[in-house]
Amino acid sequence: MVSGAHAVDAVIVSGDRSPGYVEAAQTIAAEFGKAQPERGEPPVFYVTEGQAQDGMTFQGVKVIVTLGSEALRRVLSKEVRVPIVAALIPKAGLERIVRESAHKPFAPLSALYLDQPFPRQIELIRLALPNARKIGVLWGAESGLQTSALQSAMQAKGLELVNGYVGGGSTLFAGLKAVLDDTDALLAVPDPLVYNGSSISNVLLATYRARVPVIAFSPAYVRAGALLSLHSTPRQIGLQAFAIARALSQGASGPMLQYPSDFSVVLNDQVARSLELLLDEKSLTERLKRVERKP
Repeated sequence: MVSGAHAVDAVIVSGDRSPGYVEAAQTIAAEFGKAQPERGEPPVFYVTEGQAQDGMTFQGVKVIVTLGSEALRRVLSKEVRVPIVAALIPKAGLERIVRESAHKPFAPLSALYLDQPFPRQIELIRLALPNARKIGVLWGAESGLQTSALQSAMQAKGLELVNGYVGGGSTLFAGLKAVLDDTDALLAVPDPLVYNGSSISNVLLATYRARVPVIAFSPAYVRAGALLSLHSTPRQIGLQAFAIARALSQGASGPMLQYPSDFSVVLNDQVARSLELLLDEKSLTERLKRVERKP
């Protein structure tokens, strides 16, 4: 419990105890501890644990950082009045939670999206696969709200978007068939209906057989057989989430809605060789960052 006996500027609420969530939470807490050594590190609540669910209060807190969808839902259910920074959550997922909570008044909600911005993803495709022209995407009900934004971004770079849909009567197999029949690459966009523990092996097996490279959003998918991953590490997310939360705790006006500013590219060398591609993850990362630094 956070009370006047242990006054802190921030509280971190995590929806998971997996290593990535723990690393992000610890990074945020450590940065606050360094910034305000007289107060120490802020507490971290894990909402999967009973004591956190029962005893989580925010008296005297200036800002709350949530990690993941479940943490954000729990905090919004408290109807807090201090700024909230939501991190480790896809843009579409955050927008859905806000819609579901629309009847409840809550404090300004800032966000650090889990997704990479579409222009960055497209630029990585152009750097890694310069001959690719048709890019397939599997959409679910949640991610599908972003279809027009991605299509516009691709058209601006001379690429064609090939859409496949999962859900609403369309199976994963049907969606895959729609995008794999005539595409040069598959761009994975976060959506729990499409990409989850029970589906990812089927997606990667189908794309491998079709010789369609996958640009994923998690290094775990690269280990499982995707060609590339464009993602931000838990530490990168933690540092940026801290910067947003620190600014809000010091009176900056919100909300702040940001994509990750720092990122990493991970390559599956074996998949690259099987597709006869000569790629280097360090070079791709440096070239992509150079592109973004250009005015």
